[in-house]
Amino acid sequence: MKKSITYFEEPGEVNTDELIACVKERLEEGDIKYVAIASASGASALKLYEALKDLDVTIVNCTHHMGFKEANKADITPEMRAKLEDLGITTFMGSHALSATGRGITNKFGGYTPIDMISASYRTICQGFKVCAEIGIMLADAGLIPVGEEIISIGGTAHGVDTAVVMTAANMTKVFEMKFHEIIAMPRP
Repeated sequence: MKKSITYFEEPGEVNTDELIACVKERLEEGDIKYVAIASASGASALKLYEALKDLDVTIVNCTHHMGFKEANKADITPEMRAKLEDLGITTFMGSHALSATGRGITNKFGGYTPIDMISASYRTICQGFKVCAEIGIMLADAGLIPVGEEIISIGGTAHGVDTAVVMTAANMTKVFEMKFHEIIAMPRP
């Protein structure tokens, strides 16, 4: 089997449109039915929908948990969440699988948790790769993507998206059963 990988010269939002084009090209092979995307504001999820609306795929969005940046505030507006829902895109808002409580402990007491080490290991590939893994866990735990079936997971660095993988997600309780099959695109570290 031969596959190509698109490498971006820099991470971040500047790659969003090209990344979505790469994902669409991979989806046209017809073997994947779910796409998970990390889109805090919903803007990248909306762009993804526009590019994929003629394909038979389910898009699931994952945003930051409430209070990620500011107490009692969500990064996604109720209007954007409703707009995505109207288009058939469910948006999940919940604690980060690869930080959450562990980060709170680290922030208060210092040191590192095993979850911090897993996150740091994924980040050696790129930040977006860590995000792809993380939303795979979160959305599987929420029952929004299947376990045991290949999906495309899309993540990024700060704003926009810059990384896409074909993976098999796993629930948090079986995190080491998660598998990465292909890298579609990513920024070079």
